[in-house]
Amino acid sequence: MSEEPEEPNSSGKQQPAAGPRRSPVKRRILGAGVLVTVVATGGLITGYLLVDIPDPNSAATAQNNVYLYSDGTQFARDGDVNRQNVRLDDIPEPTRHAVLAAEDRDFYHQPAIDVTAMIRAGWNMLQGEGKQSGSTITQQYVKNYYLDQEQTLTRKGKELFIALKLDNRVSKDEILTGYLNTSYFGRNSYGIQAAAQAYYDKHASDLTTAEGAYLAALLNSPNLYDVAAHPENRKRAVARWKYVLNGMVKEGWLEPRERDAMAFPEPRDPKRPSALAGQRGYLVEAVNTHLTENGILDEQELARGGLRITTTIDRAKQDALVKAVEKELLSKLGDEREEDSYVRAGASSIEPRTGEVVAMYGGIDYIQQYVNNATRRDYQAGSTFKPIVYASAVHHRAKTRGGKPIGPNTTYDGASGRTVIGAGGPTKWAPHNQDNVSYGSIPVTTAMNKSVNAVFAQMGADVGPERVKKTAVALGLSPDTPNMAESNASISLGTATPSTLDMAQAYATLANHGERVDHTLVKKITRDGESIPVPEPETERAVSRQAADSTTAVLREVVKTGTGSRAKALGRPAAGKTGTAEENEAAWFAGYTPDLATVVALMGQDPETGGHKSLYGAAGMPRLNGSDFPTLIWTAYTTEALRGTPVKDFELKPGKNRLPKASPSPSGSTDPSGGPDAPEEEPTPVDGSEEAPDASATGPGREDAENTGGGGDDGDDGANGERAPEKAGKAEKDRGKKAGNDEKQPGKPANPSGEAADGKNPGQAPSPAPEASPEGSPETSAAPRP
Repeated sequence: MSEEPEEPNSSGKQQPAAGPRRSPVKRRILGAGVLVTVVATGGLITGYLLVDIPDPNSAATAQNNVYLYSDGTQFARDGDVNRQNVRLDDIPEPTRHAVLAAEDRDFYHQPAIDVTAMIRAGWNMLQGEGKQSGSTITQQYVKNYYLDQEQTLTRKGKELFIALKLDNRVSKDEILTGYLNTSYFGRNSYGIQAAAQAYYDKHASDLTTAEGAYLAALLNSPNLYDVAAHPENRKRAVARWKYVLNGMVKEGWLEPRERDAMAFPEPRDPKRPSALAGQRGYLVEAVNTHLTENGILDEQELARGGLRITTTIDRAKQDALVKAVEKELLSKLGDEREEDSYVRAGASSIEPRTGEVVAMYGGIDYIQQYVNNATRRDYQAGSTFKPIVYASAVHHRAKTRGGKPIGPNTTYDGASGRTVIGAGGPTKWAPHNQDNVSYGSIPVTTAMNKSVNAVFAQMGADVGPERVKKTAVALGLSPDTPNMAESNASISLGTATPSTLDMAQAYATLANHGERVDHTLVKKITRDGESIPVPEPETERAVSRQAADSTTAVLREVVKTGTGSRAKALGRPAAGKTGTAEENEAAWFAGYTPDLATVVALMGQDPETGGHKSLYGAAGMPRLNGSDFPTLIWTAYTTEALRGTPVKDFELKPGKNRLPKASPSPSGSTDPSGGPDAPEEEPTPVDGSEEAPDASATGPGREDAENTGGGGDDGDDGANGERAPEKAGKAEKDRGKKAGNDEKQPGKPANPSGEAADGKNPGQAPSPAPEASPEGSPETSAAPRP
């Protein structure tokens, strides 16, 4: 197609050919982009001109925080701030390099702000993702010294402009000096000089490279990485220390061979202010940890002070818990026995429906024993973990290797040392029962009463370790609980090391029919009369009501006739479980009523080294069991805590065949709350004539006699301290010297004459193992170790 020639214009000159025209849409987009750029640039210039460097903030003269009981009365005021300034020349160069390696390796070579980090922090705050880092050392110094710790876009904007101006007005050395003198290192210490004295009792100029690197590591999280106050976090603290040293090597500030020769520099024990003596310090520490871990306040904001924090701690219940420990335990200890000096006690108490922590016992005195025994995570939970295994089984509708649904009346082989059968057949794991006692074929309820390891090791394999872990986390244990993630089948016997607070959360969820209300320690926070938002506890369905209520029904039997029978003195419907750790290093009782869930633990610790110690011989007893002092403390406390309140029954709806056979009380009468516990849709007579369970649960020769004298697998003797009759095998003669722990080392294979895992006769082949679930299959490795 030919093109027509252009017509000449009036001047006779040829018009130039027209170029490609921009579409109206593109022109508008381009114009908008230019406008945004101009406005943004203008805003930056205006902000830079209008925002001046202010006077230092009030952190330079920080106030104390005030902590209140739930009724508004004061119980503590935290210690005075320790702040001492030094010159940069007084700080060893390796310590300065350590701080740079930890916080800002390009400090001397980059601008005052990190634009990328600022954009990311601002965006995350808009998305509601909590507090964000100040990024560069200059920005952190501005935040520490000139601004408050408020996490808002307005404060971020001010931080940017002040950092830019400061970077133009003063040298990098001056900024670093200010940063090192204003940063918070924990232990109420501001600045490197105060930190050097608090952690190493020396002047900052005398810090070694290793010590300086540890103090630099603390900047990231002073509370978390204080290994003296939180020994359970030692692994993470050492890892952070190594990160700092490796950064120094990478930057050429430290020779590799010098770094390789360094040992971790142990800090000294913290000095506690007398204002935090007794239980006050433990409560303050627990509240502060709760606030920081939940993103309500950070450590700098807490250190700034001026806060009035109303906690959930009930004054009467707190007093009752302290008195129970003093009466039932401390009064029985003396100076004449070395073993008594090892005993540590911790306890936590939660209201199941609100999640409020109403009482906590951290130790005899925060000044004398600074580790909070209520929140530490370094002692095995032992058999108190077994109810979690059972709840997981019911929740996931798990079946035995013989294909029978797991319930309270399902029978298992209770032979001590029997080989656990995994998804792929026999494993290499064969845990022993307490004192190597064998029980033959017994129902799950009896196994829970007597705390039979062989049964729950097999049950854990039937459910699947991954499912058990997921159930534990859903009930309230932290996914970071030490020894839980790496545990396989051995998790069923309590090798994980949760705190008493963690376990109280889990048992409170069971008491609340499987609905978890996240625990909280704080009701209200104000500063200068202004309220600081405190989020409401989140509520989530952890396990089905049937699973939770069936677990409660089984645990009520433990209190009625099992290892927890001493708790019957409460005089109210109660459920609970005893537990003892390997080598008798810890003894537990975890129990609850409809209104209150409380966990008590005794722990063995060397007062000099802080290492774990066995409790054999403490209080003049061959072995300390969960049925001893922990149950007595729990009973005394709960009795007083609920005094004057109505007696409530458990309103259980466990579903079909999910109730254990009713057990008569010693007087011959049934438990007073037996009636209301039965599911409304499935009335269950208290005479035991409910619908018959599977045939496997009622085979000939089965013994249903409950443990009225204790003697469970974890050494939890009953109220009279007598041993239960032995079913098979012979108990160890010396119960004090022979380890009587829940989790033994691998034993011999199952006795050829014993029943198979699915309850069949020994001559029959075991039932084919079901296919492994997506959650994982049981472990086939060795038994749990301490």
